Amino acid sequence: MTTSLIECIPNFSEARRPEVIDQIVAAITSVPGARLLDRSSDLDHNRTVLTFAGEPSAVEEAAFRAIQTAAELIDLDQHTGAHPRIGATDVVPFVPLSNASMEECIAIAKRLGERVGGELGIPVYLYEAAATRPERVNLENIRKGQYEGLKLEIESNPERKPDYGPSQLPKAGATVIGARNPLIAFNVYLTTDDVEIAKKIARAVRHSSGGLRYVKGLGLLVDGRAQVSMNLTNFRETPLARVVEFIRREAQRYGVGIHHSELVGLIPQEALVDAAVWYTQLDGFSREQILESRLYSTSDAASDSSGDCPSFIEVLSTPTPTPGGGSAAAYAGAMGAALISMVSGLTIGKKKYADVEAEMQAIRVMAERLRKELTAAVDDDASAFEALMGSFKLPRATEEEQAKRSAAIIQAALNAARIPLHVASDAVKVMELAIKCARRGNVNAISDAMSGFAMARAALIAAGYNVRINLNSLEDKSVGEKMLAELVELEFEADKLELEIQAVMKERGGI
Repeated sequence: MTTSLIECIPNFSEARRPEVIDQIVAAITSVPGARLLDRSSDLDHNRTVLTFAGEPSAVEEAAFRAIQTAAELIDLDQHTGAHPRIGATDVVPFVPLSNASMEECIAIAKRLGERVGGELGIPVYLYEAAATRPERVNLENIRKGQYEGLKLEIESNPERKPDYGPSQLPKAGATVIGARNPLIAFNVYLTTDDVEIAKKIARAVRHSSGGLRYVKGLGLLVDGRAQVSMNLTNFRETPLARVVEFIRREAQRYGVGIHHSELVGLIPQEALVDAAVWYTQLDGFSREQILESRLYSTSDAASDSSGDCPSFIEVLSTPTPTPGGGSAAAYAGAMGAALISMVSGLTIGKKKYADVEAEMQAIRVMAERLRKELTAAVDDDASAFEALMGSFKLPRATEEEQAKRSAAIIQAALNAARIPLHVASDAVKVMELAIKCARRGNVNAISDAMSGFAMARAALIAAGYNVRINLNSLEDKSVGEKMLAELVELEFEADKLELEIQAVMKERGGI
C-alpha cells in the first residue's frame, strides 16, 4: 500500500527564546511518524518556521500538539518583532507531497481548526485552499491590523468572526490554518541600510501593488540591512530567477545592489533546477540529464506515459454501469467550475477591472478548488456505486450473514447518495461564483460565466436524481430524510440564483 505524505510548515511568534522552540519541537517529534525536516529562526522577525512531514494522521496530531505547546509558552501581549503576526502559532499550512491531494489537506485543516477552537479556546481562521470566504483566501487580509488590531475588532466586527473557536482573543492570539501548494519563503538583502528602498522594491515586486504574479513582499530592516522579504506562492508560474532579476533591476534604480539572499525553510528541488537552467542558459536542457533523476527513476515511471487512455466521454458511452449519471453530474460541475476559473482569469490583470481584481483572484482560487473536488467526485461516484452493487452480492445463508448484508447495503446506499449530494452542494457554490463573474467580471466573457452557471445547474439536477434514487432503494426511508431535506434546500437556493443571473444577463449582457 502506497503511503500518503503531507508537509506542515507552522510559523511561531518566537525566536529569541530557543528553549521555547525546543519544547515545541519536542511536542512535534513526540508523535510517531512526524519527522522534523527543518528549523529556521529569525531574531529580528522574532519568528520561527518549523517544517515537518509524515502520514496525514501523524502530521495532524503533531500540529495540534505544537499549537497547544506554543499557546502555553508564548504571550502575544509581550511579543515584538518585525514580521506581521496575530498568534503564538501564527499560521499553519498543510501541503500535499506524495500520494496526497489538496482535498485531503483541506479536510485536515478543517478538523484541526475545529479541534483547536474547541479544545484550546483559540480563534481559528481558514485560509488559502481551505478558506470558507473569498476574502480569507489571502493571509494578509486575515492578518490585517496584526494581533493588536484583531484584539480590538474580533468581538464587535462580524467580518472578523473566526471560522472556529471563540470571538475573544486570548494571550496566545489567533491561528490561521489552511492548505496550499508548495511556497518558497525567500529574502533578498540589499547593499544598504535604507529600509525605504526595500519598501519601494517590495511594492514594485509584489503582485497586490502591480508587480509579479504569485509574489508577496515586504520591505524590512534586518540585522542592520535592508531586506525584501517575500513569499513565492507559485514558483512554476513566477520562477525564482525572474524574481531575483526583477529585484536586481529595481535596486539599480536606487544605486544599490543585492548583497545576498536566503531561504526560510525548505525549497522544492525543481525551483533550484529551473533557476540554474535560466542562469546557465541551458536552452536544450532535459531533467533526465540530472544524474540523480536518472539514478532514482523507475521503470514504472517510465512506462506511465501512455497517451492511449480513452477520454471520460468515451468511457461514459460504453455499456457498463459505471461511470454513470452521478459521475456525469460531477464532470458537468467540474466543467462549470473550470469556466468560472477561466472568466475570473480573463478579468485579472485588466486595467478596466482593477477595482475587482482582488475579488476575482479569490474567486479563481475557490473555483479551482471546486473544480478539483468535482473532478475527484467523478471516480468517487463510480466507486460508491460499485461498492453498493458489491453489497448486494454478500452471502445471506444465515441470520447473521443477512444482518451484516443488510447493514452493508444501508451504508453503501447512504454513501452512494452522499457523494452526489456533495456534488450538488459544490454545484450551488459554482453557481454563486458564476453570478459574481457575470456581474463584475470581464464583460467580454459574460456568456462563459452564464455557461459555467448552466453546467453547474445541470450538475445539480443530475446529482439530485442520483441522491433520490439511492435513498429510495432503502426500506427505511427515514434514514435519508436529512439528506433529502438538504437537497431540497440546495434546489430552492438554485432556483433563486437562476432568477438572479438571468436578471444580470439581461441588464449587463443584453440577453
